[in-house]
Amino acid sequence: MNPELRSPEETEAWLVLLRAPGLGATRLRSLVTRAGSAATVLSDLERLRREFSFADETLAWLRTPDRARVAADREWLAVDGHQLLTWLDEDYPALLREAGAAPAALFVAGDTSRLWLPQIAIVGARNATAGGLANARSFAQHLAAAGFAVTSGLADGVDAAAHSATLDAAAPTIAVMGTGPDLIYPRKHAALAARIRATGALVSEFPPGVEARPAHFPRRNRIIAGLSLGVLVVEASTQSGSLITARLAGEQGREVFALPGSIHNPLARGCHQLIRQGARLVETAAEIIEDLAPLAQALGERLRQHLLLPTAIGPVTAGAPARDADYGRVLAALGHDPIGLDELSSRTSLGVAALSSMLLLLELDGEVSSCGGGRYQRR
Repeated sequence: MNPELRSPEETEAWLVLLRAPGLGATRLRSLVTRAGSAATVLSDLERLRREFSFADETLAWLRTPDRARVAADREWLAVDGHQLLTWLDEDYPALLREAGAAPAALFVAGDTSRLWLPQIAIVGARNATAGGLANARSFAQHLAAAGFAVTSGLADGVDAAAHSATLDAAAPTIAVMGTGPDLIYPRKHAALAARIRATGALVSEFPPGVEARPAHFPRRNRIIAGLSLGVLVVEASTQSGSLITARLAGEQGREVFALPGSIHNPLARGCHQLIRQGARLVETAAEIIEDLAPLAQALGERLRQHLLLPTAIGPVTAGAPARDADYGRVLAALGHDPIGLDELSSRTSLGVAALSSMLLLLELDGEVSSCGGGRYQRR
């Protein structure tokens, strides 16, 4: 199902289910898959309750949810650029779907198509050293230049450095949050979050209004690992949450990279521990690119097929997807100066949603560049 075609009743049912106490992601995925839709779960609740053995508090909520909370969630979704990606949606990120214990749904502020880009997670210490921050920025810039989206957790230190450097390189970055999508944590990163949203995406499995709690961050780390082809740990103590991200990545079959450091630096010990456990020691971004390039190319092909509009499907030659005349109109309308989506829509008479998908496809093929701020230009 395309999220844009989802009925209001189905969206409402999802919002009810996502706030149900005692209904975890795994059971919720099974429940909607078994029923075929979220709305069917609510309409066929009495039959399903026998199969799924709901707790009393879960059943009470599903029968009489707090409509004010659900209405607030609807208001958040009504804002331009806010979306709910559910387990039943075709746009649910492919790599995350394959990960163990994937969320049943994601609240996204920004461009959901960015979640299908080949991603590398860069994580590390909140209190990183000056050298660690410099490494995070350098690796992020080089990986972004190679075509990777950089994913991290919007935290202080390494996370913020990686996000900022990627944005400065005019490349998309994705921030996975341990709060609801409307609450930036830490608050001082509000401006950074706004920049990320403009060209990438803010992602959370928590509904709007949910505040930061310690238990949320391992769940956030699971999503970071699940979205990414690999995880780079820049600096980390032996108790760092970054090691959780690395462990989850390994469990999901993703690549784990770690930067070595001085034996006198406490923030190098977590990386050294990972290396002893089998993570790849890397000294340059080129080593990561070499390892992940085949996986990124395979994911890129899946993305091309996913983004092809029905009108664009036709005979394919030399392995490239066929394009219809609309792509020619887009390229003709683009110049070598950056242009925003609204202006491009006016020039081509194409909708913004269709343009966003077409531009991403053209970007993957190296014909278009994203210039930040929702603007594009021909290469």
